[in-house]
Amino acid sequence: MARSTTVSSARPPVAYDCVKLIFVRYGSSILLSEFGERHVKVGDVIALAANTLCGSEPEGSITVTTLYLDRDYVTDQVFWQHAGLLTDRLDAQDFTAELYSDPAQILRLGEERAGMLMPWLDELVALSLDGPSPERFYRMQALLFAVLDVIAPYVKTTAVRRSPTQRRTAHPSSPRHRKFVPLREEAREAVELLRADPAGRWTLQGLAEAVHLSPSQLGRVFVDAYGKTPMTYLVTIRAEQLARLLRETDLPIEEAMRRVGWYSRGHAARMFRQAVGVTPARYRELSRQKTAA
Repeated sequence: MARSTTVSSARPPVAYDCVKLIFVRYGSSILLSEFGERHVKVGDVIALAANTLCGSEPEGSITVTTLYLDRDYVTDQVFWQHAGLLTDRLDAQDFTAELYSDPAQILRLGEERAGMLMPWLDELVALSLDGPSPERFYRMQALLFAVLDVIAPYVKTTAVRRSPTQRRTAHPSSPRHRKFVPLREEAREAVELLRADPAGRWTLQGLAEAVHLSPSQLGRVFVDAYGKTPMTYLVTIRAEQLARLLRETDLPIEEAMRRVGWYSRGHAARMFRQAVGVTPARYRELSRQKTAA
């Protein structure tokens, strides 16, 4: 999704469950984010990872075009860009986090280079006003990739050590349509709690108490923010953690399951297969086959 806006008053820091690229077209502002306070002006691009707080204090007014990119979509692009090195999309999530370890960056393109992007950005805004459309998909892809091709050299990355001889396979996840709206703080806190202790014996009641909401309120807030219930999100986290243990360790499968909070092998195998597409045993077998190749 792409949107152009003019802001003339201070906005407090908010976070979105998506990657944001903000192109400054007119004016200037003090930006408040993970890097502290930074000045941005025409020709700058602000790159923000998902769930990264950011606010602004315009100096008069500022006009920006913002691209909102679903983080699963970004992970898919990284997966295909580095398909020769990665096992699957769960592996690509870890790789993406390592590669782009700085959650907030300011890219100083300069007015002239940024000016090249404006016709593409305007067209992206026009094409995304009415929401997703299969007929416009390829044109939007082409425009987005043209923009990314210009700004990619300015993005700071972290060196990631991977063997170039690895050959990988993919297990695609189901597509999803997301609304990009500011996250409620309670939803962000709930995710942080689940990710900090995925093996915990979580219940909706206990999680709701931890973030000071009723279970029904947390359910609504969480689904609005992440497109799934807290307990479904926990299954996804546990599947991610189990996949990592299966790839990176020689732990017996049942021990790996217990470490992520699953104590019934049958239940764990069903949940993992729903999330990844194969059983844990098959996943480990595929990972080892591809690594050996």
